[in-house]
Amino acid sequence: MLNVLVAEDDAETRAYLERGLRELGHVVTATADGRDALFLASGEAFDAVVLDRMLPLVDGMTVLKSLRAAGIATPVLLLTALARVEDRVEGLEAGADDYLVKPFAFSELTARLNALARRPAGVNAETVLRCGAVEMNLLKREVRRAGQRVDLQPRELALLEELLRNAGRIVTRTMLLERVWDFHFDPKTNIVETHVSRLRSKLNAGFDGDVIHTVRGAGYMIDG
Repeated sequence: MLNVLVAEDDAETRAYLERGLRELGHVVTATADGRDALFLASGEAFDAVVLDRMLPLVDGMTVLKSLRAAGIATPVLLLTALARVEDRVEGLEAGADDYLVKPFAFSELTARLNALARRPAGVNAETVLRCGAVEMNLLKREVRRAGQRVDLQPRELALLEELLRNAGRIVTRTMLLERVWDFHFDPKTNIVETHVSRLRSKLNAGFDGDVIHTVRGAGYMIDG
């Protein structure tokens, strides 16, 4: 069970997060503006803060910087609609422990919160994912295999990120549909298979050996 502060000005999103987190057994305090968020986070020991970047009265970045300046190391998951590399870098450098771009899957948000709660204080989010010779720089959105750059489309990048975050474990088709396409239903198409095939072709071009393995009847896995 986590004690979580949710600072989100959109009423529908805030209610969605409150309900979902409480259903998982977490204690949730919610606010709609940055002034209250700063006051609450400064006065209570939360396990994690879900902080919207665009808050009224005091914006999320100012809240984050103020908390860090005050020596408050509570893990902060920054929610943002800004997906540019520059925005991610700015958030991490301001003291965010992780970031999540809207729209997001609730399952990913909870997974990231759980990871933050397990992480020792002061350890920032990963910026590079590696498995064997494959490396992804999350900030630059660059991929290399054995030092050779591999140019990928946004959806292929998202697919590879999921596989790398679960290196050595099977990632099911259902998991990929939810986390990469935000589909909470089966579209009855071969969309996953098609994109995995394209990703595999690009990663393997000029190399011997396939780093992505199909586990028949289960899903996909990447290993070294």
